Amino acid sequence: MQLIAGRTAQEYNRRKARHGAFWEDRYHATAVDIEEHLHHCLAYIDLNMVRAGVVRHPGDWAHNGYREIQNPPKRYAIIDLRELTALSGFTEPAQFQQAHREWVEEMLTRELVTREAKWSEAIAVGGLRFVEMVKSELASKAAHREVIELDGTYALREEGESYGDKIGEESEALSFENTRYWNDKRSMPAT
Repeated sequence: MQLIAGRTAQEYNRRKARHGAFWEDRYHATAVDIEEHLHHCLAYIDLNMVRAGVVRHPGDWAHNGYREIQNPPKRYAIIDLRELTALSGFTEPAQFQQAHREWVEEMLTRELVTREAKWSEAIAVGGLRFVEMVKSELASKAAHREVIELDGTYALREEGESYGDKIGEESEALSFENTRYWNDKRSMPAT
C-alpha cells in the first residue's frame, strides 16, 4: 500500500506542479464481506478521486482500480482479476467487468460520491454474521467495539461520541486567567 500511495502522490504532484501532502491520512484496513459488500466497497474506492474533485469519472484517473479492472495490464498488475471475479460471485472476468462498470455508473448517476464513514472508520463491514465473526476472531482487541447496523449493512466500529458532553465546565477554554507560560517567572511557584 505504501508503494502504491507514494507513487500515486508523486505522479499527481508532478502533473500539477505542486508539493506537499497528498493523502489526508494513512490508509485504513477494513475487512470486507464478499459479493454485494465487496461490490459497493470497490465502487466506493474507485470514486475517491471523483470525491476529491480531481476527475469527473474514475476512468479519467490513470492510477486506480477502475482502470486496472476495466483494462488489465499485461504485466505488473496489482489486482488479481480472476480472484476478484470469483470473490464477487462471477465466473468470467468479462461479466465482472461489466457489473463493475454498472456499479460505478449507478453511484455516479445517483450522486452517491459522498464520504461513507463505514469504509474509513470500521474494522469490518458486511453481513451481520461476517462482522460478528471478525469481532470474535479479534477477541480482546475488539472488546470495546460494537456491531452497528447502517442501512442494511453491519459494521464493527467504536461508538462515535464526542467528548464535549462528558467533560463539562471544569475543562473550559484557555483564557488569560488560566494560562501559564513555561518561561514566565510569574507563573512559577515561589521557592
